[in-house]
Amino acid sequence: MAVVGILTFEDVEELDFIGPLEVFGIASRMGADCRVIVASVDGHPVRCRNGLRIVPDCSMNELPELAILVVPGGLGARTHARTNPGIRELVRRQKGVVASVCTGAVILAEAGVLDGRAATTHHSSLGVLRRFAAISVREQARWTMDGRIATSAGIAAGIDLALALVADRWGRSVAQTVADNLEWHSTEWQSH
Repeated sequence: MAVVGILTFEDVEELDFIGPLEVFGIASRMGADCRVIVASVDGHPVRCRNGLRIVPDCSMNELPELAILVVPGGLGARTHARTNPGIRELVRRQKGVVASVCTGAVILAEAGVLDGRAATTHHSSLGVLRRFAAISVREQARWTMDGRIATSAGIAAGIDLALALVADRWGRSVAQTVADNLEWHSTEWQSH
């Protein structure tokens, strides 16, 4: 069974991780052989950007081997998470897919996994990615997939990226079933 790990941290943007959580959760009920685990840095509850408090399943150090790691963005990504050595090491040591949503791309950039790859992020933070000379920034992309590293534009674009990852791993029909269940009318997830 493939394990999808979703990292959370203080001031994480809610929809950045809730959107992919919903996609992978529905996918598991629709035939995808996966389960989702939500982790925080230390395993303690997290207060998100807009006030939601969540109780994670485990700490980031207790995560099992992952098929997919989702790294969301938000104010916390742009401030403290990007400089957290433990988070950067978690990102670097992944053998499966590493996918960022929104400004989670800044964390991936700080970890060095975007070097030599195409990437995107929230339109207001494209300039931050451009400061990393080794990254090929895609300004108009809804999402990118370069090898095992994937990034999405801002917030709701993470749903398109998660659907694309479901399609890539478990098939387009499963992803379409998930999109239909979500009543997700964007077809951007089909763009690659």
